[in-house]
Amino acid sequence: MKQWMALSLLLLGLIPHSGQAQTKINEASGCYLPGVQEKLHCGTVSVPENYEQPDGKHIGIYYAILPAIQEGAQADPMLILAGGPGQAATELTPMIARMFEAVRQKRDILLIDQRGTGKSHPLECGIERPDELIRADDEQDLRALSRECQEQYPDTDTTQYHTVNAVKDFERVREHLGIEQLNLYGGSYGTRVGLTYLREAPSSVRTAALDAVAPPQVIIGPFGQHGANAFDEMLKDCSEQSPCHEKFPNLEQEYYEVMSELEAENILLETRDPLSFEPLEIKLTPGRFSSIIRVALYHPSTRQLLPYAIHSAAEGNYHAILGLMGGTMSQNSIYLGLMLSVVCGEDLPRATPELFAQDGNNEFIGSRTGDAFVDMCAGWQSSSVPSYWSDPVVSDKPVLLLSGELDPVTPPEWGEIAHRTLPNSKHLIAPNAGHTIASHTCANKLIADFIEQGSIENIDGSCLKEQRLKPFVLNQNAAGL
Repeated sequence: MKQWMALSLLLLGLIPHSGQAQTKINEASGCYLPGVQEKLHCGTVSVPENYEQPDGKHIGIYYAILPAIQEGAQADPMLILAGGPGQAATELTPMIARMFEAVRQKRDILLIDQRGTGKSHPLECGIERPDELIRADDEQDLRALSRECQEQYPDTDTTQYHTVNAVKDFERVREHLGIEQLNLYGGSYGTRVGLTYLREAPSSVRTAALDAVAPPQVIIGPFGQHGANAFDEMLKDCSEQSPCHEKFPNLEQEYYEVMSELEAENILLETRDPLSFEPLEIKLTPGRFSSIIRVALYHPSTRQLLPYAIHSAAEGNYHAILGLMGGTMSQNSIYLGLMLSVVCGEDLPRATPELFAQDGNNEFIGSRTGDAFVDMCAGWQSSSVPSYWSDPVVSDKPVLLLSGELDPVTPPEWGEIAHRTLPNSKHLIAPNAGHTIASHTCANKLIADFIEQGSIENIDGSCLKEQRLKPFVLNQNAAGL
């Protein structure tokens, strides 16, 4: 729904089976997924919603297999661990097929919808609030929205929708398919799942490639300071590129002028829904404007539009800002119920007042991301994590850690935190890359080499340093490229 797509700017189905003691399995069969022309293999495995109550309610865990291109596939496929939290892995299939074409030459790629997403008992939060996008920042009641979502699932124990149970589900699918070991790829929150996999089921893992690392020691949700650092880096890069600096000499000042003007008076904009193309009104507020800018920092292709978008907004032209917002709203859905179950159970309870104060100590976006999660979590029922949850993950498995220097949400320092207790790991940092670098650098080829070799020893990340910073767009005709 539109309001949840708008809320996603703040970041990063099957009917359950009736409770039965035994595990039911629907055998894999041929299937087609949107955006992929070839036939895949899909199936559903039934698992307990609560593993401590195996005779209770069961839910279906949906999976799809992208088969290897060559005959005689290796026995150890790649398992995709989706991000978010709240993305459905099977909905990423077209992108995964392109990104990991080299891996697919010899290996199947397994995509499993994490419980609460896709076709694995999705927690969609389909709430009709047609006026949500024309509310001012202080008129949005995020607590009420999350509570309304919770009320849609009276027969669902949302405290069971967390990372440890996700790994248990994936293990049930692995066992059903007769796979001995997996090669993990996790992006963003998927790295948290990957690290949990290394802790909970180490014998099932052959290798792990973790891209945009979020180890359990850190807290997901308050992203203000990271966003501010990435924004400052963008300003610096613009000032050091002569065409950008000459065209936008007062870029930082213009950003804060727009924020001040929106604080004084929100602006009502008319556009079209990026999915339905129906007319749509959006009230541009300081919160929406700063969130659009922050999310655009994730990827080089949207980052390069920011100086022009900010400058145009300062001149009263918001077409570029609406374009950036529309691009975000048309991306793969975040299943908000799963996101809340994870963040509200695993992260927010560990956040201290000192952390919130430190995170909000910036002029770029302030404490908006942390505050939003606090409000939403107040209306959502989630579990508390076990005492060991935030302990460092220790493993001697081969692990390739990947970070982008320009990442506004999972900084390279987080990759270093994970690296300290993974003695058989290598941490590579791409200086001119953003979030989940396998999507826009040579990292996807490095991952393919890493999986083929099963070792970090000969993985050379020099190609990451060869990638140049994208030039900034100077006008609506893409001058400067």
